[in-house]
Amino acid sequence: MSSARARTRGLLVGTCALALLAGCAAGSGGDDAGPIIGEVGKPRDRARAHTELAAAYLQRGNLGVALEEARMALKADSGYGPAYNVLGLVQMDLRENADAERAFERALRINPDDPDTNHNYGWFLCRSGREDDSVRYFLNAVKNPLYALPQKTYAVAASCVLKKNNEKEALDFYDRSLRLDPKYAPALIGLAQLRYRRGELRDARSLVARYNKAAEPTAESLWLALRIERRLGDRVAEGSYATQLRRRFAGSPEYQQLQKGRYE
Repeated sequence: MSSARARTRGLLVGTCALALLAGCAAGSGGDDAGPIIGEVGKPRDRARAHTELAAAYLQRGNLGVALEEARMALKADSGYGPAYNVLGLVQMDLRENADAERAFERALRINPDDPDTNHNYGWFLCRSGREDDSVRYFLNAVKNPLYALPQKTYAVAASCVLKKNNEKEALDFYDRSLRLDPKYAPALIGLAQLRYRRGELRDARSLVARYNKAAEPTAESLWLALRIERRLGDRVAEGSYATQLRRRFAGSPEYQQLQKGRYE
């Protein structure tokens, strides 16, 4: 996973943004040169276009252009809630936490029921050490019947409450995520890790096997599967996972741990 994707993996941005960026970037002077949107059309339309571009540049990790696009969106229409949402995401990645919080709160004052903003503000609070406060916003997000990604929000909520060692609530959130999408990879690997931590090894084995079928195996999933088989005493399966880890991810921290014999 690239550093840009890693920074935003818990976040939600505009679904049209990447396609819009591809079309505009082809006619721009370079990757860092923001496209020019003429001062024509309705303010709300201009705000929407700049917001989608801001989201796209955020996805690419180009925070400077993303910040400028978000500000241009709000200059066009200061009442456009999604622009404050994306501005909050950019400022969060820039570690401008006070500004990010103000942006998210402004977005929610404009549209308290917006699921993307509720999800993102919940993630911001979680990342800021306010895990208990974050749950309220995650639950606000999934209440919206038009929300397209409730399984993602439940999985992120689970990872958040685990920071406070709240295993019971995390199990519930992971279960809700997988009831909505039985193949949702982040919930499968997250729940597998939690089951392993609790010593529920056969459940953990089943979950990590489902993960490795639903998604491309990762160093993380192979390492977890290897440790599960080691504790269950299946040396053949353990050796198979060790071989896969070496062949696919020889440079990974997980493989380094294997070489050192550090299984926990």
